[in-house]
Amino acid sequence: MTLLAGVTGILNGGAVRHAVIGAVALAVHGVARATADLDLLAIDDRCLDASFWRDLTAREIEVEIRRGDSDDPLAGVVRIAAPGEPSIDLVIGRSRWQSEILARAAPTRIGDVLVPVVTAPDFVLLKLYAGGPQDAWDIDQLLDVEPMIAESVDEAIAALPDDSIRLWRQILANRSAPNPR
Repeated sequence: MTLLAGVTGILNGGAVRHAVIGAVALAVHGVARATADLDLLAIDDRCLDASFWRDLTAREIEVEIRRGDSDDPLAGVVRIAAPGEPSIDLVIGRSRWQSEILARAAPTRIGDVLVPVVTAPDFVLLKLYAGGPQDAWDIDQLLDVEPMIAESVDEAIAALPDDSIRLWRQILANRSAPNPR
């Protein structure tokens, strides 16, 4: 059994809604980028309890739980690692809009596992929320492949913090500016 199959099996068994995010989701939507791990999103705080992962730790799979504090935009992150496999980072969100993203995720086959993957517009929303330079680059690359998603992002952006909205406007302005050569 692969690590992804084991993790999604536990999440599904606990009825924890989850979805692939990050570089693997970007690849599903047509933009290849190297990555050393696989990122998932969930909203369920039970994932931050060591007992939730007992089946994996019993097989000597490493599970590291990092809880966010009350000011952190995330409830925490669970890093799951097994020898010879890419690690999995399970990001535990806190926001209703993130829960809505999970509801819209579409089942997709990744290797031998059927797992929900965030939609392209929702991928952009998550990247805007993260707000780093790599996130902006990922958004720009995805817009090159799927330019029509901008309208869906515009419709949903109000749920995000002001910094995310500013970044979205900056990305769109940079894309529409003349390209000096």
